[in-house]
Amino acid sequence: MLVAAAVCPCPPLLVPEVAADAAPELDVARAACTEALGVLAAARPDRLVVVGPAGESGRGTHPEGARGSFRGFGVDVDVRLGADRGTAPERPLPPSLAVAAWLLERTGWTVAPIEGLGVGEPLGAERCIQVGRDIAAGAERVALLVMGDASACRTLKAPGYLDERAAPFDAEVARALGAADVAALRTLDADLAYELKASGRAPWQVLAGSAEGAGLSGALLYEDAPYGVGYVVAAWS
Repeated sequence: MLVAAAVCPCPPLLVPEVAADAAPELDVARAACTEALGVLAAARPDRLVVVGPAGESGRGTHPEGARGSFRGFGVDVDVRLGADRGTAPERPLPPSLAVAAWLLERTGWTVAPIEGLGVGEPLGAERCIQVGRDIAAGAERVALLVMGDASACRTLKAPGYLDERAAPFDAEVARALGAADVAALRTLDADLAYELKASGRAPWQVLAGSAEGAGLSGALLYEDAPYGVGYVVAAWS
């Protein structure tokens, strides 16, 4: 059963070495992520599942000890998902899960075993919801760390250019995540999310499936759109 969840954005810019001189611009977001992970730790789960968007090479499960890197972003920073199990799997973490691993290392996570799950953008809502249900049924006390960004179309300089639909979409996402509104997350418009380049849609719907019947309450810890991309941090407990 799901006992807690943290929702965080997944830009590699959260890692200060990647952001370089711009690192202070996301200090507030980093602090909010740390607060959200504190909620997970306080719930004392038996199992932590980290869910994030992934391309074809990163889809599927990533066991504890899986490694990731930010070398592709020009910095010599490597991360590991949880405890070192001796032999690291050959398949690297996708960037979203690498950011999650960095956040967990930064906060010194030792509370429960970790498993990573990379989900593909095309995964439909019903499939995401069923995946979430299966995760929640996997242990007596399950926590989720859900990685994903809102729209990438908030300004003219955003990766997806300016789209007038982006701000209302992001506002509804932030409201739903802050209120732990499972019904609203279940019915997010997948086509619109795709057009707005919102990488978090599928992970958020996995969360919705996991949270069915759990009766969790939510708190919105951060919402902003630096660089024209919507970033949301929330905690459910």
